[in-house]
Amino acid sequence: METFFHFETMNTRQYYLDIFKVTREELEKVTSLSLGRGGDYCDFYFENTTFFNLLLKDGTVSSGGFHTDYGVGIRVLKGERTGYAYTESTDINDMIQAAKAASAIACSGGESRSYSPVKIESLDLYPVRSNWREIPADAFLPFLKLLETKVFQADNRIVKVIVRLSNSVSDVLMYNSLGELTFDTRPMGSVTVTAVFSQGGKTENKTAARSFRTGAEFIGEDLADELAKEVVKGIDERFEAVRPKGGQMSVVMGAGASGILLHEAMGHAFEADFNRKGQSIFAGKIGQRVCPAGINVVDDGTVMYNRGSGNFDDEGVPGQKTYMVTDGILTSYLHDRISASWFGTASTGNGRRENFRYNPIPRMRATYMESGNSEPEAIIGSVSKGIFVNEFSNGQVKIGEGDFTFFVKSGFLIENGRLTAPVKDINIIGNGPQALADIVAVGNDLKIDNGTWTCGKEQSVPVSCGMPTVLVSNLTVGGE
Repeated sequence: METFFHFETMNTRQYYLDIFKVTREELEKVTSLSLGRGGDYCDFYFENTTFFNLLLKDGTVSSGGFHTDYGVGIRVLKGERTGYAYTESTDINDMIQAAKAASAIACSGGESRSYSPVKIESLDLYPVRSNWREIPADAFLPFLKLLETKVFQADNRIVKVIVRLSNSVSDVLMYNSLGELTFDTRPMGSVTVTAVFSQGGKTENKTAARSFRTGAEFIGEDLADELAKEVVKGIDERFEAVRPKGGQMSVVMGAGASGILLHEAMGHAFEADFNRKGQSIFAGKIGQRVCPAGINVVDDGTVMYNRGSGNFDDEGVPGQKTYMVTDGILTSYLHDRISASWFGTASTGNGRRENFRYNPIPRMRATYMESGNSEPEAIIGSVSKGIFVNEFSNGQVKIGEGDFTFFVKSGFLIENGRLTAPVKDINIIGNGPQALADIVAVGNDLKIDNGTWTCGKEQSVPVSCGMPTVLVSNLTVGGE
């Protein structure tokens, strides 16, 4: 029988207090000093993270590294003001100095605001069988070579393969002036492979990746087979693809990675800080219809092993599943503790930060649209002239107006209900609220993409995204 464990099986409060060399009494003392100038609320975010990576290129491991990040961030809130300071030492005297600095920044006037405790629930979203910290670096070399070999064998046009393996493990301890003390150990493992193809004087490249909150047990031959198959899939169409004629047309979003458009063009606009400040196109629209009935848009922090999931967010709020859009109605923003206090609601567990040096802000986790009732083939068959897209790269979004543009790496023309010529190097241009309103069909094939998605919003956090096949009746396609 296999044994699963949440890192450090005892998983007790004392284990985390010992890591950071603090006592409950010291936390209470620093809390008192933090609020001494009249602050409404304060919290502590302790972090001990180990990072490791290896890069295989041209048949050899060309680089690798290991380092540890350790420290504590202290936040003080007073009305609309936030004071934040951090220290890379958890010595009591260093924490006192950081607390005084945060307090001085926050407590310079302003009205008070109240903060409510949350119900602490114990989740275990990423049990681990093989602890990354206990495995020597050279134990991963056979896997890197195996993946490289399988990729080269998959297509004789491949001239170069680059494989990257990275992992991290984070011990986190959080405490606040409400007396809540929470802790977590968060694993993350990622594998990325890039293949460079050459044919007839043309060069193409494609990348496949997997990333999960799991231990080293996900490294193995099955993963190598999966990635090798994916990285060569569709490469014939890449070499044949052309830029189509642009214009207004129907666009079918393929299941999976198309979720990045949902994340960027709609998800950010649902984050509560933008709405609290009136910067989002969706500000003040809770309870209003934003897309056709039957459509549900979710941000979920509870998907097992998912890159964006968390037993707790970075404010000590338990992970949860939040319906932003329910049956076409905007039902919730994504809240941290600050926005929850401002709106008079509960935090949705979306307070996230890059590390202890950063203040938490509302961020997405795993953002996706739930499945509908349509068959994907029927959706494509309903389009007389349009385009099917299934791989995106970078994009830009204006939160206030909702306007977006995304670069499409691959897709197909749709002609008379059939996928015909492959296309690439085009832009999809539209407006988030209008695109939601123009959805006319949702497939029954929801797929969450488990690549190495990272979201940047002043700071970077791991996320994931997903969609079923979706038909939007009218978007601008930028082509020839």
